[in-house]
Amino acid sequence: MRSRPDAELVSPTARTSPGGERDGREAVVALRGVSKSYVRGSSTTRVVDEVDLTAAQGECVFLLGPSGSGKSTLLSIIGCVLTADCGDVRIMGCDVSRLSQDEAAILRRQHIGFVFQRFHLIRGLSAVENVAVPLTLAGWTAPRARRRASELLAMVDMSELLDAQPSRLSVGQCQRVAFARALAADPELILADEPTASLDAKTGHQALELLRRMTVAAGKTVIVVTHDPRILSFADRILHMENGRVEERSGDDDMMLAAVSHPTLELASTS
Repeated sequence: MRSRPDAELVSPTARTSPGGERDGREAVVALRGVSKSYVRGSSTTRVVDEVDLTAAQGECVFLLGPSGSGKSTLLSIIGCVLTADCGDVRIMGCDVSRLSQDEAAILRRQHIGFVFQRFHLIRGLSAVENVAVPLTLAGWTAPRARRRASELLAMVDMSELLDAQPSRLSVGQCQRVAFARALAADPELILADEPTASLDAKTGHQALELLRRMTVAAGKTVIVVTHDPRILSFADRILHMENGRVEERSGDDDMMLAAVSHPTLELASTS
């Protein structure tokens, strides 16, 4: 059983709010009528427009769409980094609108792992220290956090580089460290924003294969924002976002789109 030293700081009422189900499975993410606007001068732009979205336990959902369609903003709302202007946001059954800022931070720290496009590894810290950061923030002792971080880095074939700093690592190796860090606190939900954007085709395929292998067996929910058509076959479900609205598409539709847009590419396969 994992340690939750500050779990009781989250409001019990908020924590027990129902999140609903999808295909008979518990909904880890449940959004209803969620909107978000930005005001610049006298202009107001709605970047997320009445979005309904559900992601079940163990499901891998890809969110596609052009730049500026609202994908990253929506991901930030799901990650409790941004607050929706209106609508219902429930993560792990918690009604996020009822959480204080401190409680939202605890929810992020305990239940959500983030994979960033540019990795956001801390310069001056080794690979193992970077992975241990979320654990030390959660109150783990330094030796225990290092053991857990070392175990995760071994899972991503980085045992020989525990003490290497990011400047000594390749782009692919930095991504592996980022994956390990996202899983450090054993969160139920993983949010990945363009995880293959900085990787070549082969490394990107290997990265998604690794992420799926590390999360499927553990029953984790994964939401990936991407422009990369080569990794679509890793998704259980594909959503398309444009002009702030989200709609579901069949995987076959997006595979055909990828083949037309990139005829020389061989699409990724989990087989």
